[in-house]
Amino acid sequence: MKRFLLSYLSLYCVWLSYSQAGLQQFLNHPALKHASIGIQVTDLNTGKTIVSHDPQKSLTPASVAKIVTSATALELLGSEYRCITQVILDENDPERILVIGSGDPTLGSDAFGDNAAAFFIHTTDALKKELRPDKEYSIYVVDNLFGYDGISPEWTWIDIGNYYASGSYGISVFDNTYKLFFNTSDRNVPPRILRTEPDMKKIRFSNFLTLNTTGNDNGYIYGVPFSYERTVKGNIPVGKAEFSIKGDIPDPGLFLGETLADYLIRSGIKISKVETARTDYLEKNPVRYKPGKIVHTQTSRPMKDIVQEVNVKSNNHYAEHLLRIIGRTQNADIYSDALQAGIDYVKKFWEQQGVSTTSLMLYDGSGLAPQNAFCPAFLTGILTYMYTKSKNSRAFFDSLPKAGKEGTLRSFMRNTKYEDKISAKSGSIGGVQCYSGYLIDGDKQYAFTVMVNKFNGTRPQVRSAIEKFLSTL
Repeated sequence: MKRFLLSYLSLYCVWLSYSQAGLQQFLNHPALKHASIGIQVTDLNTGKTIVSHDPQKSLTPASVAKIVTSATALELLGSEYRCITQVILDENDPERILVIGSGDPTLGSDAFGDNAAAFFIHTTDALKKELRPDKEYSIYVVDNLFGYDGISPEWTWIDIGNYYASGSYGISVFDNTYKLFFNTSDRNVPPRILRTEPDMKKIRFSNFLTLNTTGNDNGYIYGVPFSYERTVKGNIPVGKAEFSIKGDIPDPGLFLGETLADYLIRSGIKISKVETARTDYLEKNPVRYKPGKIVHTQTSRPMKDIVQEVNVKSNNHYAEHLLRIIGRTQNADIYSDALQAGIDYVKKFWEQQGVSTTSLMLYDGSGLAPQNAFCPAFLTGILTYMYTKSKNSRAFFDSLPKAGKEGTLRSFMRNTKYEDKISAKSGSIGGVQCYSGYLIDGDKQYAFTVMVNKFNGTRPQVRSAIEKFLSTL
């Protein structure tokens, strides 16, 4: 027994020395000379820290913040939770159609390969059975569940107006995203706007795009929510008959109402007016409708599918909706700040689970806000809880992309011993590269977080250094 114990301790010392050597090699990498770095690796079997470096240092997380949002949503709402959108006839006005949203981010989404027009087709079929072709009707879209501050106040101008920074409201449609198509065939003239998909009839573009020969998409669309004036800047590849970039739909609730009106009109139903609850909300008018007969109910995919889309595809739009849904479950007053209520609940919930939130500064659900910050110990604490204690452990684990296989980790750790054995979330914005998740290899079961800020090397160099470090675990 004594000989066995000595052998075990000897092996442990060798292993520890190897891990520490790997850590030191990582910290000494030239690409990280001026970087701020935080690392924590926890053994899920024992709860003990295996390797760490400044685990309490608050750093910018980028998209690994989605781990916080998705885990909290699963714990609060459950893996089978679904959002609904209802089409209802107004009992106060028999000639008014109500569309009432509950914050479903999946309505008309192309994330799951569903028919994006299904809601409009089913609603039109249902309404044709209820409405008379000799009367005129109006559509009133109730999209006020989260209010109308649909973006984080900490988002930057360079992001606002682009598809990945779309607003989050009680009604969403088509991922709150449109494509703007250009013809770049003639290298002697600026990119020429062709069309938008879907057709954005009201939107106006000031086009300052130029052409490049690198083949890279460096085109950006700038504009604020509810404004139809958009500015396009940057550069896109030359020599394309069609090339598209993506922007955010300025007023998703109104756009859904107008799209539904087009479907109804084509089916023979007369629609005289389309409006949303926004004006009444901003003027704090009393509710002027009364839900009557439910004509159609559109149900979202379950939460486990939504969370998987958040983490595998790093879907900002879905993540922002989730944090606001969390907030609205805590404060039902539509005039309260759903985003802040969600943030407050995140802090409260994880404190209750024994995970310290003293490092947590959260301003959105997706990680897009550069002011977001927390430490590796906080994130690894959440990962450990979700793996060892959560009833939603499987749904959460399955939501993380597999290294070398899928999503944002498709090329990460590919052709290494840990390909397909790491399930993790990546995060990257300017000067930030983070990875956080699980390494599961037989009895070796770790939760890890690696956060790098303000690196001086290239992003590929930093990714390679992180891969090499993880290979020493």
